[in-house]
Amino acid sequence: MTLAEEVRKFFKGDISDDEATLKTYSHDASLFEVKPKLVVFPKDTEDLKNLVKWVGENPGNSVTVRAAGSDMTGGPLGESVVADVTRYLNKMAEISEHKGLTSVLVEPGMFYRDFEQRTQEKGLILPCFTASKNLCALGGMFGNNCAGERSLRYGKMENFILESKVIFADGNEYVVKPLSRTELDVKMAQGDFEGSIYQKIFSLVEDNKEALAQAKPKVSKNSAGYYLWNVWDVEHQVFDINKLLVGSQGTLGIVTEMKLKLVPEKKYHDMVALFLKSWDELPQVVNAILPHDPESLETFDEDTLKLGIRFMPEIARKAGTGLVSFAAQFIPEILIGLRMLGLPKLIILVEIAEQAEGEVKEKVKKVMEALKSFNVWSRVIEKDSEEEKFWVMRRESFNLLRKHVKGKRTAPFVDDFCISAEKVPEFLPRALKILEEAGIEANIAGHAGNGNFHIIPLMDLRKESERKKIPIVADKFYDLVAEYKGTTTAEHNDGIVRTPYLNKMYSPKVLGLFKQTKEIFDPQNIFNPGKKVNGTLEYLESHIAIE
Repeated sequence: MTLAEEVRKFFKGDISDDEATLKTYSHDASLFEVKPKLVVFPKDTEDLKNLVKWVGENPGNSVTVRAAGSDMTGGPLGESVVADVTRYLNKMAEISEHKGLTSVLVEPGMFYRDFEQRTQEKGLILPCFTASKNLCALGGMFGNNCAGERSLRYGKMENFILESKVIFADGNEYVVKPLSRTELDVKMAQGDFEGSIYQKIFSLVEDNKEALAQAKPKVSKNSAGYYLWNVWDVEHQVFDINKLLVGSQGTLGIVTEMKLKLVPEKKYHDMVALFLKSWDELPQVVNAILPHDPESLETFDEDTLKLGIRFMPEIARKAGTGLVSFAAQFIPEILIGLRMLGLPKLIILVEIAEQAEGEVKEKVKKVMEALKSFNVWSRVIEKDSEEEKFWVMRRESFNLLRKHVKGKRTAPFVDDFCISAEKVPEFLPRALKILEEAGIEANIAGHAGNGNFHIIPLMDLRKESERKKIPIVADKFYDLVAEYKGTTTAEHNDGIVRTPYLNKMYSPKVLGLFKQTKEIFDPQNIFNPGKKVNGTLEYLESHIAIE
């Protein structure tokens, strides 16, 4: 009996094991290829519960949950059963308000673009969306603890998870929410699988609180490892396993529903676009702007700008306008370029957004005043259409690279570091030198306010000589990140690509605590194996996609 026939006995949803489907699900937006044995599309939560029970009773099988497949780390790739939740588990409830808190229940397979359309009808937003917001789904955002252009003000996905429903390794679905100490004591005394998880995790964080406090990365954003340091808020006596599940890439359980906090979309906004001749003044410029509470402080390099110019017709379509009118919007930037005697090395986008128009204008005025002492060119942009041209260019840069670079492909493996913003001009030349010495071309964009940048190498992975560069360069690169006390991943998470390098950030003791965490939740290793713990460099190298 085939695997598909076995699963069909208890599974109501769709099942596929044809070669075309298996090949499609062998890839995400990463540089890897991992072929599953079976792809399933669960009809409901019962399908997932039954699948988890079956996998647990049949050694050698595992389940990897997949949403949109826009992950850049190999996170949703697995060798056994891949469960795509976007086909059926994509519902959203009505938005509700209770005691001044606005929230909504949503399933993991809902695409963010559809979710955002409905929240914006109410003037609301989930502001931790990613640059790939037109591609990603809510389940992946939960799994990676996503962040993006507005995280400077609002933080990451972990700040917006009020409750969740999760299937644990016993095949049962549980409500996971913040617990008081009294509620925690009751939970730990249950004597069942759920109670055991709470009891063991509480003991683990209590017994190792000093080691965990020291291990917590001292950066504004982090997606590396398990967030054990966030679970037990001693000051407020709140214990919340959601703080551990978010960012765990489906390795501890399967989220089936999220209760998300929403915030009002600011009614008025202006942009200040800055053009710099070098990276040297970046930290000083950022520090001058931050006191004025920008909603976003994004940046991209001249190569990304050139890419946008080269593929302007495609960007114009994305922006929903004609090529001529779209190109005409860049006349002010062309004039600035003439005054600069060439393209800027760096563009910074400063978004000021508030509920009152007067407050926006006043903040913009203060930002412009703060910039007078720097060697930067700038202009204030008040029209939405003009702002959108930059946002589309910033958000679409990775997709443009994926589609259009001939003979090479995007190879994201050093794509998400985060260090102190003031160290960026010192760090970047050293980081880029590592790539340059290996003969690797790259594009840079990122979140200047957080010190989080995305370096996207361009490589011809059909060549063995190119593939061999990846572990060598990654080793040097992450040594450098560790030297600057940063994180290897601020947003994109570990997956296949960075799990082997967690030892650059964490001590053997802390890595051991991560393994204990995995064993507490998933004693049979049935949830998305090889991510966060037990990932190897050998596996990474042997699964790089050649085509």
